[in-house]
Amino acid sequence: MPFAVWCTNCKPHPVIIGQGVRFNAEKKKVGNYYSTPIYSFRMKHTVCGGTIEIKTDPQNTAYVVTEGGRKRDTGEDKELQPGEIAIKPHAREMDPAEKDPFSKIEGKIEDKLRAKTEATRILELQERQKRDWEDPYEKSKRLRRTFRQERKGLEKAESKREALKDKMSLGIELLDESEEDRQRASMVEFGEDLTGVDSHAARVTRLRPMFEQQAENPARKTGSEEKKSHSKRLRKDDLVATRKASLRRELVGNTRAVIDPFLVDAGNQNVWKPSIKKRKTVASSTPSLREDPSGSTEVNSSAVTPKPALVSYPSDSE
Repeated sequence: MPFAVWCTNCKPHPVIIGQGVRFNAEKKKVGNYYSTPIYSFRMKHTVCGGTIEIKTDPQNTAYVVTEGGRKRDTGEDKELQPGEIAIKPHAREMDPAEKDPFSKIEGKIEDKLRAKTEATRILELQERQKRDWEDPYEKSKRLRRTFRQERKGLEKAESKREALKDKMSLGIELLDESEEDRQRASMVEFGEDLTGVDSHAARVTRLRPMFEQQAENPARKTGSEEKKSHSKRLRKDDLVATRKASLRRELVGNTRAVIDPFLVDAGNQNVWKPSIKKRKTVASSTPSLREDPSGSTEVNSSAVTPKPALVSYPSDSE
C-alpha cells in the first residue's frame, strides 16, 4: 500500500490497512494520459474477502483508490476551497526568505555570484587538466621513470623493515621513519659501557694489600685553610704532588702483583687451572732385549724377574 486505506468492504465498521502492507495484486493497463500509461491494481483483502482497486494518476503524480476503500484523510493534502486560508502551525520557524521578499532576492544575487566563481574555477581546472595531458605517452613515460627510480629505495626500505621485524619478533606493521621519530631518538642517551672499568676496579681492589697505610695527601688541609680552599681550585704544586702519590701507589701495586704468585692476573692464560687427572698406562711385561756390540743378544734379567707377591704360599716354592 502506498498509503493507509480504509477498507469499506469490512462490516459493520471499516478496517484500516496500514501503509507498506504487501498484497498479491493484479496489474492491468486501463488507459493513457498523453503518452503515459495508466495502470490499475486489484487486490483481495484477506480479512473480509473484498476487492480493493487502486489506479495511478499521472496528471497529479499520485495514486487514487477507485473501488473497495478510501484513503485515510490526514488533512495535510486537503485542497483549499474558495475563501479558505491555510494556517501553518509553526509560523515562528519560517524561513526569513518567506517573511521578507528582499532577503529572497539577496539570496539569489549571492547564488549568482557563487555560480560565477565556481564556474571560473571549474574552467581553470579543465584547462589545467588539458594542458597536463596534452601528450599522454610522455606523461606516462615520466611517471614510469619516477616509479623505477623510487622502486629500488622502496624495496630496500621494505627489506630493512622485514629484517627488523624478524630480529625483534614483531607481528605489527612498521611505518616509515619520520622527522618526529628522528627527534625523539636523538633525545635518548645511553650510558657508557662500564665493563672494562668495572674489571679494572676489581683488579685494583684485589691487588691492594689488606693492611695498606693511607698515604698522607699533601694537598689536604685542616682547620680554617680547608674551609677557605674548599671552593677554590687546587694549586699547581698540590695537583702535581697528588699525581705523584697516585702514580707511586699504582707502581707499588703492580710490583706486588708481579712478585706475589697469589696475585697473578686472572686474565693470564699461563695460570694453572685444575683439571681431571689422566689414567696412566701400565708398562709392558715383555722382557726387553739388549743388543751386545759383539752381536750377541742378552736378555735383561731385571725385566724377567717377577715381583714378589704380598702373601707367600707353599705351592709357590715347589
